[in-house]
Amino acid sequence: MDNLFTYSLYGVTAVLLAISYVKDRNKTMLSLKRAWKMFINVLPQFISILFLAGLLLAAVSPETIQYVIGTQSGFRGMLTAALLGAVTLVPVLVAFPVAARLLQNGAGVTQTAVFISTLTMVGFVTLPMEIKYLGKKAAVLRNALAFLFSFAAAFLIGVLLT
Repeated sequence: MDNLFTYSLYGVTAVLLAISYVKDRNKTMLSLKRAWKMFINVLPQFISILFLAGLLLAAVSPETIQYVIGTQSGFRGMLTAALLGAVTLVPVLVAFPVAARLLQNGAGVTQTAVFISTLTMVGFVTLPMEIKYLGKKAAVLRNALAFLFSFAAAFLIGVLLT
């Protein structure tokens, strides 16, 4: 079933790309060239983070992952995952394969959801830059609200998927 869905997405993408190519060949080729450049620029980060995640998952047993952020860890596991996500700085593109590996190794759905949510929306590492451009009050408020929203989103995902 999952493969059918994946292949369907590839098929829709190919059809839309063909339509775009027929409509405006130059724009389509320019877009494909830009996408390729972006892919090449992100690839070293992607590979290094996946490598580090693989090493971490190899060093940490599935039992430890289950204990720390597994389904039975409850709110404590959610808080741990949220704090890890808030202080981690990785490209969003890398977050999803890491989340898949965490789930395969025993992490809970809500814990993984809060991890991904804080990873993508909360920026403890980037907070000084946000303060510079948004001001202290706005940056802190945005991050605090994003942190809280991550728990609400994770709870909703947990209800829907478990």
